[in-house]
Amino acid sequence: MNKQQIAEILAEPYARQLLDGPEPARFAYDGLDGDPRVVPIGFWVEGDQILIATVPKAAKVAALRKNPKVALTIDTGAFPPKVLLLRGTAELSTVPGVPEGYLVAGHKVMTDEQYPAWEAGVKGLYDEMVVITITLTWAKLLDFETTIPKAVEDLIKQKSAS
Repeated sequence: MNKQQIAEILAEPYARQLLDGPEPARFAYDGLDGDPRVVPIGFWVEGDQILIATVPKAAKVAALRKNPKVALTIDTGAFPPKVLLLRGTAELSTVPGVPEGYLVAGHKVMTDEQYPAWEAGVKGLYDEMVVITITLTWAKLLDFETTIPKAVEDLIKQKSAS
């Protein structure tokens, strides 16, 4: 999948809703023991990249240095589901303090009243963070209105032909 195809998917209204909304990403990577991990995590978007910030000694940091391939899913719990499936490669960089994007990502999931105390706590806790920048290599949006999983589409075609 090329960058233009990925950009077109990310520009879809439902994709924008998921990327800009309060839902966490489900972030998948291989742990150091080789077993898969999936964690819910806040994120922000810069252009065609997804960014996450974490503690420098987080297990995912060491695992991503060994194997930078990742997958993310962002979805709604409502019916019909809206699902953005993403795959990519992670690059890690240590930055001083708390990245602005991390603060923006955090603000998406709390009220304006809750935010100042959370922001002060975060800024007081982290002297540095690791920013995980994910360059996307693949994307798919399933809205179950105009797009559905290929296997379901094939089954519908099979049933309607008989």
